[in-house]
Amino acid sequence: MKKLLTILTFLLISNSIWASFIYIPMSHDNQVNHLKSYGIVYFSLEAGLKSKWLLNYDGGAFLIENNKIAENECKIRGVSYQIISDAKAQLILQEISSPSSNQDAIILEKAPKIVVYSPEDKMPWDDAVTMVLTYAEIPFDVIYDKEVLEDKLLLYEWLHLHHEDFTGQYGKFYGSFRTAPWYLEAKKNSEKKALELGFSKVSEEKLAVAKKIRDYVIGGGFMFAMCSATDSFDIALSAEGVDIAEAMFDGDASDLNYQSKINYNKTFAFKDFQLVKNPRTYEFSNIDTTDKRIIPKTSDYFSLGEFSAKWDPVPTMLTQNHTVLVKGFMGQTTAFNRNTIKSNVLVLGENKTNREARYIHGTKGKGMFTFYGGHDPEDYSHRVNDPKTELDLHPTSPGYRLILNNVLFPAAKKKKQKT
Repeated sequence: MKKLLTILTFLLISNSIWASFIYIPMSHDNQVNHLKSYGIVYFSLEAGLKSKWLLNYDGGAFLIENNKIAENECKIRGVSYQIISDAKAQLILQEISSPSSNQDAIILEKAPKIVVYSPEDKMPWDDAVTMVLTYAEIPFDVIYDKEVLEDKLLLYEWLHLHHEDFTGQYGKFYGSFRTAPWYLEAKKNSEKKALELGFSKVSEEKLAVAKKIRDYVIGGGFMFAMCSATDSFDIALSAEGVDIAEAMFDGDASDLNYQSKINYNKTFAFKDFQLVKNPRTYEFSNIDTTDKRIIPKTSDYFSLGEFSAKWDPVPTMLTQNHTVLVKGFMGQTTAFNRNTIKSNVLVLGENKTNREARYIHGTKGKGMFTFYGGHDPEDYSHRVNDPKTELDLHPTSPGYRLILNNVLFPAAKKKKQKT
């Protein structure tokens, strides 16, 4: 009997030692669904499980406190994982902590509350972020202008901007789509909503929304934007008090010499840009490089920067991937002219040959922002009314992983700045 108790005790202790963590690899060869892996981590954080993000280790792997429910979720969602012992986990963490390694283990504290700024009717566009959040099974709320103006953003830690036009020029679609039913309907609805919210022009209402978002970030929020929501946001802030919209957009003429009245001190990321004045041109300014690109699709890639995991954890988290080369993709705002990027903004991904930045990050007040050029990482030249991307066909997409890095990094335990 005593011997039996000894064996049972040994088995219990062994089970505790040899089944302490769920290890989720994120390298190219060891993970079959990178995108849903982020959903597993988010699920685990919501369940109160301790989690760590292993920066620059096995493609940015995750270490989660072992729990049968989380393990079952890995099986259900088709995510590659291993059950490893506490001893094995400690060896990994010891290796990562070595001063000679450019790696770190970041504690993830809680699942951030996520909100997407998006209109009720997004036609004719889909949105890469809402698609990947849904695919990864990461919950999010949706708000729009009314809720932003009512300060509902303060309920959330992370905000994504649907590819909005904050300048009130309806995406500069006038040249090609001014007679299209969806364009006319969107313009009518926007004007109606602006009046309901107490504004005489859509441009004035969108500026008010942009300023609320600005204040949210300054107060400590995290903002992520893609495509035209990046440059149009900064342009709107820079043009406060200046009418840059022509009559077909807002019913009256633009200000004379409005370019000279642009205030670059009010922007997040961009400086010294020149606005495109022709209302028929599908472009806001020379921030975007779409019309100047001479890169064939087959060689259109951008490279991710390498940062110090121990000293610069935020850019390291934002660039975690299983490849340093990411396929390029187009959008209304495809990439950013390096000459228009402020010196205090960090370039996370770029095409050096073409001198264009694809992925940038910065701080504003107590908060942070990330701008990502292009529309859909797995649809090279997405057009109006094209079918949406089926992410079941792209579960290991490096371009979509960059979006999910931004979703997860607000969960990280804040480190004290090293001096």
